Amino acid sequence: MCGRYASARKKHELLEEFEVEQDASPDEELQPDYNVAPTKQVYAVLSRVPKEAERAVRQLRVMRWGLVPVWAKDPSIGSRMINARLETVAEKPAFKRAFASRRCLLPADGYFEWMPVEGEKRKKQPFYIHPEDDGVLAMAGLYEFWKDPTRAEDDPLKWLVTCTVITTQAEDDLGHIHDRMPMMIERERWAEWLDPTLTDTGQASRLLVPADAGRLVAYPVSTDVNSVRNNGPHLIEPQEPEEEGALF
Repeated sequence: MCGRYASARKKHELLEEFEVEQDASPDEELQPDYNVAPTKQVYAVLSRVPKEAERAVRQLRVMRWGLVPVWAKDPSIGSRMINARLETVAEKPAFKRAFASRRCLLPADGYFEWMPVEGEKRKKQPFYIHPEDDGVLAMAGLYEFWKDPTRAEDDPLKWLVTCTVITTQAEDDLGHIHDRMPMMIERERWAEWLDPTLTDTGQASRLLVPADAGRLVAYPVSTDVNSVRNNGPHLIEPQEPEEEGALF
């Protein structure tokens, strides 16, 4: 699963990197976060067709990590919907509607996974996994709008926007750490992946191609990342593994 990631780029950097046409959350600027956890607010890139417009517009929007389906009775279900498996995303009731027309990109600098330490039943070594060239990761995601039935129609909090990360089988180079990894969308596929008029789930599935082997690198980091209370760039600094030689 993908349960933690780092997202430290400033909004103006993401607006430029993803060639965003509209800042859909102009009053919200997220601080650099080196320990993004479920239910936190995150940046997402998506395309929507504005009212009375003729084409989709690429947006940057702030939303909550943990997808809340439209049919949910309350938003608490979102904490269990942080990931959508590639193998079942087109069929699962929680994700299939969003997969058909509400796809997004979730920008990240890298993500964390934990590997059991040999001989230690309860100890795990965290690893930071990121592009070798330190470029941005565009994780494949889905988003959804949930209407709160307890709030008035004119309440600005009436609508909750949430998202999930699509995961896939980890490539061989990373599979020894964890058997799952976030699905990445390469730049040349961004426009098609975000296109809200592309509703053929078979065609959308064909855009999900695993990252080239060797593009991502991993190294051990401090166990401080285990607690969501900890944050800062020290969480992604390389560390000696606690049981050197036992991790590979």
